[in-house]
Amino acid sequence: MRIQLVESARGAAVMAALGIATGGGYWFSALALGVTLLKCLLIPTYHSTDFEVHRNWLAITHSLPISQWYYEATSEWTLDYPPFFAWFEYALSHVAKYFDQEMLNVHNLNYSSSRTLLFQRFSVIFTDALFVYAVHECCKCVDGKKAGKELTEKPKFILSVLLLWNFGLLIVDHIHFQYNGFLFGLMLLSIARLFQKRHMEGAFLFAVLLHFKHIYLYVAPAYGVYLLRSYCFTANKPDGSIRWNSFSFVRLTSLGLIVFLVSALSLGPFLALNQLPQVLSRLFPFKRGLCHAYWAPNFWALYNALDKVLSVIGLELKLLDPNKIPKASMTSGLVQQFQHTVLPSVTPLATLICTLMAILPSVFCLWFKPQGPRGFLRCLILCALSSFLFGWHVHEKAILLAVLPMSLLSVGKAGDASIFLILTTTGHYSLFPLLFTAPELPIKILLMLLFTIYSISSLKTLFRKEKPLFNWMETFYLLGLGPLEVFCEFVFPFTSWKLKYPFIPLLLTSVYCAVGITYAWFKLYVSVLTDPPVGKTKKQ
Repeated sequence: MRIQLVESARGAAVMAALGIATGGGYWFSALALGVTLLKCLLIPTYHSTDFEVHRNWLAITHSLPISQWYYEATSEWTLDYPPFFAWFEYALSHVAKYFDQEMLNVHNLNYSSSRTLLFQRFSVIFTDALFVYAVHECCKCVDGKKAGKELTEKPKFILSVLLLWNFGLLIVDHIHFQYNGFLFGLMLLSIARLFQKRHMEGAFLFAVLLHFKHIYLYVAPAYGVYLLRSYCFTANKPDGSIRWNSFSFVRLTSLGLIVFLVSALSLGPFLALNQLPQVLSRLFPFKRGLCHAYWAPNFWALYNALDKVLSVIGLELKLLDPNKIPKASMTSGLVQQFQHTVLPSVTPLATLICTLMAILPSVFCLWFKPQGPRGFLRCLILCALSSFLFGWHVHEKAILLAVLPMSLLSVGKAGDASIFLILTTTGHYSLFPLLFTAPELPIKILLMLLFTIYSISSLKTLFRKEKPLFNWMETFYLLGLGPLEVFCEFVFPFTSWKLKYPFIPLLLTSVYCAVGITYAWFKLYVSVLTDPPVGKTKKQ
């Protein structure tokens, strides 16, 4: 039944796309309408505990005074997003009361009703309107030099599909359940404004975004350095280097004022209540472990896997005492408080140092090798990927923070398209464990196949006059995702390992995808470090 729903949505979208090819300038509206229809058809699907998280936040902000928002702990799903998101939930709650008043009771833990389901699902779909608008603005920033005769070969059309129909965002928001759409809308809109040289608007939108969800701090270094370099310094030398006497103190002050006013509006009420430390303790819970419940496919997944392999070898060679090995490290493999057996255990400070070291080269390039807005976008993606790879307690969904901006680069250069396809295919597959119920298995496989096939075919067509997007090694790696999925979903459940080592499918998925994401990060870094500054490029 659910496969039929997805196929019906796909059919409607294809018909819309065919209609826009002959209908002039209405193609973008048709794409947006088609994906909205698909979102509506996904309403009955599985939803995660995040559904209850946001229902509880609706109840907290609606029924309790602001002084109790960040102290309330009746549910284990306490409010741990910045104040703007709390006010967002507060605003939604005043609409929710007309659907089902009971969902707004703090003591109704794990409450669910058909009206609650409809309200929360439709609230995500409705707020996605900001994301749609942001995509439309991003399309204005795309270079049309490679535009083909056919509509479907135009970079703007391809970018619209890659963003509006992004597989990862669809399953995370409209099946798993979260509100990432409008948040990514704010980020993409801020990026578009910087491309349009509307720096103040871009800075304002990003400052607002940070007070909606603090995970976007990952990319704050790119914003800070770019705005200082390209807005506060008003002129460059002919070789592209900075002209120090062009610094504008007025512009720096105006940027600082934006950040201050937005922060004051967000945190001011809690500062007045002497609750700022409590708010910050909720936003940055360093007592959580190195890895999330399922290892995000990053460097620490590889580190953990190596520790496990060394542990097994040590036990087989009788170099380790089995009584001294932490039980959790060898039986579950997926706990938050992970204790390493052979390798040194990792602290939050160690992850911070690794993250900063990984980010710094891209930030230096942004300052010393300016490449305009595209250089900023590349730095932003590297900051997001570096934080994902080396950060503390990273969620697997954070890969979208790099995937979506990378879509903008993918339609510009063949090299960036190659990196995008490796990153997106690997990153999207790493989200599969989020949907672990049987009815959703065909949906996630079908949707990912459709998106991946379209991404590869459309970008290959766009860059058909250039060298192949993949070498043999990259092709072999990406094709390996197929056998991995077959083993995890159809072979492993029937083996004797399922009871003793239930974590193996997640471990294999995480480690395999970590290799691809790390490779994409390295390949993008090489590109950033070797590309010449804009000034030298023009001179040549």
